[in-house]
Amino acid sequence: MNINVGIFLYNEIEVLDFAGPFEVFSTASRVNSRISENSKNLFNVFTVAEDQNPVIARGGLRVIPDHSISDHPEINMLIIPGGIVTDELEKDHITSWILNSSNVAEITASVCTGAFLLAKAGLLKSKRATTHWEDMDDLISMFPDIKIKKNVRWVDEGQIITAAGISAGIDMSLYLVSRMTDNKLAQLTAKQMEFDWTTDS
Repeated sequence: MNINVGIFLYNEIEVLDFAGPFEVFSTASRVNSRISENSKNLFNVFTVAEDQNPVIARGGLRVIPDHSISDHPEINMLIIPGGIVTDELEKDHITSWILNSSNVAEITASVCTGAFLLAKAGLLKSKRATTHWEDMDDLISMFPDIKIKKNVRWVDEGQIITAAGISAGIDMSLYLVSRMTDNKLAQLTAKQMEFDWTTDS
């Protein structure tokens, strides 16, 4: 089994929102290769952006995307991190790409304000969801059909998963490792990362 994890990048993205999930899935692959004989790279993790120009994350971190939205491998698990999403919400081609990618992916997940992008694509309509506590009122105001869940680390709606703010993306990603493989690998991954995993959503 090889699971392609595509993480969407854009300017003013929150660093831990994308780096946390990237670390979880890449670490899970390393851990899995040690405990499973003849194992291949379990999670193939890569970044995707509007184009392949450097992305300037919050705090000024420069990141070079692996692929553009017009040319990337098939995505089995799509991760939409948060950050300042105002500009991305105005880009219809980004909304269309998220929707089309989600239709192909087994799982689409957001971290923090990435939920706004899922909502703009129509993926959260009449679903339970969460986001950063500071942005919940805005999400409710802009997309009143979403059933907002407060004081949770993530919300699982089957194909669609949303996580609360920033570090909650790590908890959600470990949960996704357990869901896609087993709890043992998720626990070993958290231990390898020396991360105190909140296993309950």
